[in-house]
Amino acid sequence: MRFFSLLSVALTVGCAGTVVAQQVEPQLGSPDSEKGRDDDETQHQVTLTKPFYMGRTEVTQGQWKKVSRTEPWKAEQYVLEGDDNPAVYVSWDDAVEFCEKLSSMEGKVYRLPTEAEWEFACRGGTKTAFSFGDDEAELSKYAWWGGFVGNGNARDEQYAHRVPQKLPNPYGLLDMHGNVWEWCSDWYADYPSTLLSDPRGPSSGSSRVLRGGSWYVDQYFVRCARRNGLTPVFRSYYVGFRVVLE
Repeated sequence: MRFFSLLSVALTVGCAGTVVAQQVEPQLGSPDSEKGRDDDETQHQVTLTKPFYMGRTEVTQGQWKKVSRTEPWKAEQYVLEGDDNPAVYVSWDDAVEFCEKLSSMEGKVYRLPTEAEWEFACRGGTKTAFSFGDDEAELSKYAWWGGFVGNGNARDEQYAHRVPQKLPNPYGLLDMHGNVWEWCSDWYADYPSTLLSDPRGPSSGSSRVLRGGSWYVDQYFVRCARRNGLTPVFRSYYVGFRVVLE
């Protein structure tokens, strides 16, 4: 497996990323012994066959404004405004619309990552709780976390922080742990028991998947395997997204 770094993927908004260059079969989820594990993290294997680029960071406020011409975070609580801060108060529906607009602007296909693509990219080839290992003492080097729960490095700075500031994972992606929960394309459901190729989740549901945790939560919520699900119209100061380019 090879990864290639790009200086610019999205010509309009500057979403640099990395590309998966060949078929991979990652193991996702967490072992029973992992600290902080939840019961919806059943370990399972998937096959990813299609190359994709993933944004190195969350979509920023500056990028959002260039495409959507709106500022949904304006005057909201727990927000630091700035072009390099993540776009927040963005629903799943909003994020999908952003991808559609950007695709139309550039004549390319942008979308949200699938849950499998997201965890594969987050892990960066690792099998540990975090992309940098299992040592929680290292977390603040890679993530903004614990603003309200867990007494982390966002305790005195309760907002989504400017990117990029933290260390990247092995694939060169930043903020895969913490800062903002990130929308994925899938409906939230239990993992299937069979091996699937390029899984995209169930065909219907009531909640969409979010991954990565945020500045708000404790260390266990920012692990590679941690899952969350919220209604597609939900907006908050701790929710954003990153894009995939096919």
